[in-house]
Amino acid sequence: MKISSKQHVLRWVVIAISFLIISLILWNTYQFFQKFKEEERIKMENFSQAQMELGKIIDLSGNVSDFPLKIIQSNTTTPMIIKDSEGNFQSKNIIQDSGNNQELLKRLSLKFSNENTPIEISYKGEIISTIYYGNSNLLNKLKYYPFALVLIFLLFSGVVYFYYKSDRTASQNKLWTGMAKETAHQIGTPLSSLIGWTELLKTESVNPSYISEIEKDIRRLETITERFSKIGSIPILKSTNIVTATKESFDYLKSRSSTLITFKMDAPNETILVALNPELYSWTIENLVKNGIDAMKGEGHIAISIQASDALVIIDIRDTGKGLSKKLFSKIFETGYTSKKRGWGLGLSLSKRIIEEYHNGKIKVLQSEAGEGTTLRISLKRL
Repeated sequence: MKISSKQHVLRWVVIAISFLIISLILWNTYQFFQKFKEEERIKMENFSQAQMELGKIIDLSGNVSDFPLKIIQSNTTTPMIIKDSEGNFQSKNIIQDSGNNQELLKRLSLKFSNENTPIEISYKGEIISTIYYGNSNLLNKLKYYPFALVLIFLLFSGVVYFYYKSDRTASQNKLWTGMAKETAHQIGTPLSSLIGWTELLKTESVNPSYISEIEKDIRRLETITERFSKIGSIPILKSTNIVTATKESFDYLKSRSSTLITFKMDAPNETILVALNPELYSWTIENLVKNGIDAMKGEGHIAISIQASDALVIIDIRDTGKGLSKKLFSKIFETGYTSKKRGWGLGLSLSKRIIEEYHNGKIKVLQSEAGEGTTLRISLKRL
């Protein structure tokens, strides 16, 4: 128990550290993006300064210095549009062919002004030009990098969630399998004793009908033992008449239920073959019928109908209990969910596993209304 607890704590520590690392990566990426954008701004300010210095030199001497020209020519990555004092536009480092399309350059300048604040170049108190610049290709690529990291973060979270869920399910299955097999083992000893006592009673002056009923219950206990012993192993399916298998379980429950409950079964007289494990299937029928009886609080109507098509067999189990709200239609099949004060929430989840995992069928709440009862539907492939 202590080892399991330590493993649980260690698992959560690893998960917490992983989330922390990813969060730090996201934060550092955001900081890097902002720093890079700031450096782009400084580069453009240097470009504008070089433009202004170049204008001063030409204005004073007519000679052009190499230094400002080098600064201007070195900027080959940042797309920009320069508007002069007369309102004419010129482009630089723009990949798309804009030519001298002034209307296109004007629209691009408005787009660039939304990305970055334009830089004005002044000389002798007058604005001689305005530089509109956009984000470089590298900056645009970096802009989507945090979204990629967020996606990785979400995928990682999903993997962690499903890993934890599957690990927890595996632990629960292992526990239930061990409990079920131990239960089957514990039932075996008194069951053998009961068989011996029954044989002894046959030699005494005991009403044969009493012995017959005892033998029925013994066979039932043998079936229950067989069910529990099969939990955790893949059951063997064999061609079975589902009408007969359903009727046997239904009749057994009918004979041992309160007279305040009326039972009705509607099934075709023909043989309908299904790949079935009779013991586990009868367990499912019992769970569903008993669940309906509990919902009716021991008084009401239980009806089972069987319908068959060329491909499927449909088994509907209807009760006249308190009903369910729609939000509980799938929740009632979850392990541990129960509306009973002393319930374990295993019956319906076990039934779902038997039908869907072992028999490749489907089980669902077909319909339910408050105060009107519930109809559960089992769908199985026909042979």
